[in-house]
Amino acid sequence: MLYTVIIPCYKSSLTIRKVVLETMEQFEQMKRGDVEFVLVDDCSPDGGATVRELRNLVEQYPNVLAVELAKNAGQHNAQMAALNYAKGDIIISMDDDGQTSPTQLPRLLDEMDKGFDIVYAYYPHKEHSGGRNLGSRFNQWSLRILIGKPKDMKTSSFWVIRRFVRDYAIQYKSAYTHIQGVFLRVTRNISCVPVEHFKREVGQSGYTLRKLIGLWANIIGFSIVPLRIATVLGYLFSAAGLIGIICVVVRKIVRPVTAIGWPSVMVAILFFSGLILLFMGLIGEYIGRIFLGMSNNPQFVVRQIDGYDQGLRQGNEPDGYPVRKEEAIS
Repeated sequence: MLYTVIIPCYKSSLTIRKVVLETMEQFEQMKRGDVEFVLVDDCSPDGGATVRELRNLVEQYPNVLAVELAKNAGQHNAQMAALNYAKGDIIISMDDDGQTSPTQLPRLLDEMDKGFDIVYAYYPHKEHSGGRNLGSRFNQWSLRILIGKPKDMKTSSFWVIRRFVRDYAIQYKSAYTHIQGVFLRVTRNISCVPVEHFKREVGQSGYTLRKLIGLWANIIGFSIVPLRIATVLGYLFSAAGLIGIICVVVRKIVRPVTAIGWPSVMVAILFFSGLILLFMGLIGEYIGRIFLGMSNNPQFVVRQIDGYDQGLRQGNEPDGYPVRKEEAIS
């Protein structure tokens, strides 16, 4: 059996070698089959240090493929890029910083042996900052509310999937990718297992508040729940407005000299105007994403590919869509 380990890399020149070598060692101990690596540099702003390290690994190990993206696509799109080049029967996603240790792989693979299509690792105790942990919890809540993620299912960037899940996942074409949303479209035969989350030895997380908000916004593409909420609130406020009009008319008939309070009227106008603008923005977000999807905005742009005996550099394209090459590679 062939296993493919995919690792999105972002400013990881000091950590990726250790992650790859420890994973190779773990597979030698498990004796489960052959392993290949697809390492995707997500346009790291480190002067090319990450790309050089990936190419060094390619030169030393024939089972390593390095994919360099021409522009930063984000972790989930980088994972989609890696999936396009993954050929294994089982595909494993890991982080580049060593916090998802290869020593935890047996737990995920043993759970996979029970017949699940996807197995996620989850962390009873996370070695992230408070803000990052809060963002992760909000993301989990949003997945459950918006796209129906089972309440007892916990997700992370450390996961294992079967080949058929990968084959269907790479058919997703939008540049606004949320990998958990893509997987939930394919199967609900999913499990999760607790693993240890290790401290980051070098650097800090590449996730900023802006990126976390952008990742959360990508969930919108997998759900119409926000539009349904807007519709329900529209009905409720319309009904409340009708009741208010009736009350004002009745009060005017009963007590003709009573003046209607202008402050309360202005508050109501400002509140409902803000609500209308909010929902117009929400609808605009949907329309904007539809427009950008129709304009073939790519998930990722490949600048160069190295490895696997240069086979992929002879013109072979990945299995998925869309992808653009910035330059021809000979």
